[in-house]
Amino acid sequence: MEKQSVVFFDDDLTAQLLPLTFTRPAACIRAGIFTNVERWERQVEGTVAYLTAEHLRDIFRGAAGGPTIFLNGRYVASRELIAAVSTLQENEAMWDGEQLVACKSDAIFSDWNALLEAAKHMQTREAGISYTSIARPWDIFSLNEQLLKDDFHMITEGRSSASIPSHCTVIGDALFIEPGAELTACTINTTSGPVYIGKDASVMEGTAIRGPFALLDHSTLKMGAKIYGATTIGPHCKVGGEVNNSVIFGYSNKAHDGFLGNSVIGEWCNLGADTNNSNLKNNYAEVKLWDYTTRRFIKTGLQFCGLIMGDHSKCGINTMFNTGTVVGVNANIFGDGFPRNFIPSFSWGGAAGFSTYKLKDALDVAAAVMARRGITMTESDSALLTHIYEISSDNRK
Repeated sequence: MEKQSVVFFDDDLTAQLLPLTFTRPAACIRAGIFTNVERWERQVEGTVAYLTAEHLRDIFRGAAGGPTIFLNGRYVASRELIAAVSTLQENEAMWDGEQLVACKSDAIFSDWNALLEAAKHMQTREAGISYTSIARPWDIFSLNEQLLKDDFHMITEGRSSASIPSHCTVIGDALFIEPGAELTACTINTTSGPVYIGKDASVMEGTAIRGPFALLDHSTLKMGAKIYGATTIGPHCKVGGEVNNSVIFGYSNKAHDGFLGNSVIGEWCNLGADTNNSNLKNNYAEVKLWDYTTRRFIKTGLQFCGLIMGDHSKCGINTMFNTGTVVGVNANIFGDGFPRNFIPSFSWGGAAGFSTYKLKDALDVAAAVMARRGITMTESDSALLTHIYEISSDNRK
């Protein structure tokens, strides 16, 4: 496939993915093994840029111009979709109903609305493929099983796994281990889905894994962890206890006992020892979840739905999250009892009540956490968090 310049754009439904899209374009959400950006980069050579919210543009750069494919960051960049959009001609567009999936243009667009207006005047290309999109936070864990299986095939095709240590028990034949990974006296069952262990990852003794599952580069499963599929643990994480059908983006810790189920955890989060979330209501009713766009709780259509947590949020030991809880960016939660089901960004407190997490203190903690992983918080990072602090003030009232 020839080199292609691509711009991943955020459309009018991207706000439905808050709080996860406060800090990243939709194309950088991890579901399965990869983000959409990573799926594209594995299959196509060329430049990658973004057309995203203004407050993200210092970190996620825009395009320089020239013939460019514009691709909706919410749509899973499957092999079929990438093959279809790579054949787009100038001023052709692909649609999923009323949602713009992709188009090709040499123009530079100032925002999503300008791109949309231009696409309406382009010739429509019928791709003849099925689309998979991530429209709500719960789609991330709901789609994770199929995406894990698809991504596993993509990342392992034509390659050989590292050897399986003799002291590990493996059931089935769908295990792939990258070089540098260390597995010690663990049990892995791949009969219900593949298991992928990333480069320099560590699976400690006593861990039990049931696929589909992915443990990405430099992440650790602590001793005695119990992992049920479909679960993804992103890079540079430490995870223990019991996890079921959840996605942890990366650089986050759930290092101790406690249950996490049907949940999505952003980057730079920390769940204190014995943190538990409910993923099923006592009356087995449909779970409702906070929606930032309507500023109310909406039906998910799910009986199982747990915790959605934005980047840089933390909770203390023995924290209990009720079914369908949404936590914003850089919140600090502690104390006994169940905190409310919507915790705004930069909140400080728990079931007894919340106050505003002082911005300077929050930024200092974020910088210290990142420094522990050898990453320096940049001025752009600080400006991004400051912007989220300002625009979320109404939610804290």
